[in-house]
Amino acid sequence: MDDLTLLEVLHATATAIAEALSELEDWGLAGTTADQYRHDVVADAAALSVLGEAGLGVLSEESGTRDLGRDLVVVVDPVDGSTNASRGIPWFATSLCAVDADGPRAAVVVNQASGVRFEAVRGGGARKDGVAIVPSGCEQMDRAIVAFSGYPTRHYSWQQYRCLGAAALDLCAVADGTLDGYAAVGGSQLGSWDYLGGMLVCTEAGAVLADSLERDLVTLSHTERRTPFAAATPALLQEFLEVAAQ
Repeated sequence: MDDLTLLEVLHATATAIAEALSELEDWGLAGTTADQYRHDVVADAAALSVLGEAGLGVLSEESGTRDLGRDLVVVVDPVDGSTNASRGIPWFATSLCAVDADGPRAAVVVNQASGVRFEAVRGGGARKDGVAIVPSGCEQMDRAIVAFSGYPTRHYSWQQYRCLGAAALDLCAVADGTLDGYAAVGGSQLGSWDYLGGMLVCTEAGAVLADSLERDLVTLSHTERRTPFAAATPALLQEFLEVAAQ
C-alpha cells in the first residue's frame, strides 16, 4: 500500500468514527471494562470495520490486537480524551498511526469536536487541514507554555502550563506551535495509542520527543506504557528532561 492510499484509509477511519459518534445519544459509561464509555465502544467498532476491510493489522486501546503479523499495523485510539468527550469538553480526538518494520509511517489525528485534522507521512512533513506546520522554536523552559498528562510534583520553571486531557491533540499542538512542550509526569503513563500518531506529526513538523526513561517509544504491546516528553526544540527537550529528573 502506497503512502497516499494509506493516508486515505486512515482518514476514512476517522470519518467513519465521526459518523458513528454523530448518531450517539448516550456518552456515558458503557458498563463494560473500567472507565470505558459508550463512545469508546462505538468508535472502536467503526475503526475495526474500516481497518479490517483494508487488510491492516490493528492495535486498539479498546479491543486489543488483531493480525499483528501483517506488514502494516495501525495503532488506534478511537476516542483519545474520552472523559473530555463525556463532559462535552471539545478537546478529544481519534488518533491513528500506521507502523511498519521501520517504525511509524503515516498518521492522522482528528479533533472530533472541531473537525481539525492533522496528518503526517514519514519523510513527508506534517500538515494541519492540508497546510504545513512547524513548531514554535522555543528553547528555554522559562519561556515555554507546556502541557501535562498527570500532575507535576513541583514547578519545572515553565512560564505557564496546561492540562488539556487528550495526549494526541496535545502533541499536535506542540507540532503546530500552539504549545512549546508536553510531558507525562507525576506517575502518568501512556499507551502507544495515546502518543504514536501525535509523535509522528511532531517529528515530521520538526519537534522532538523522548521517553523520560530512555525507552523506545515505538511499541506494539497492549500492556507496555511509556512517559513521553515532547518539545519544540532539542534544547528545550534537554532542559525539560534534566529538570524533571532532579
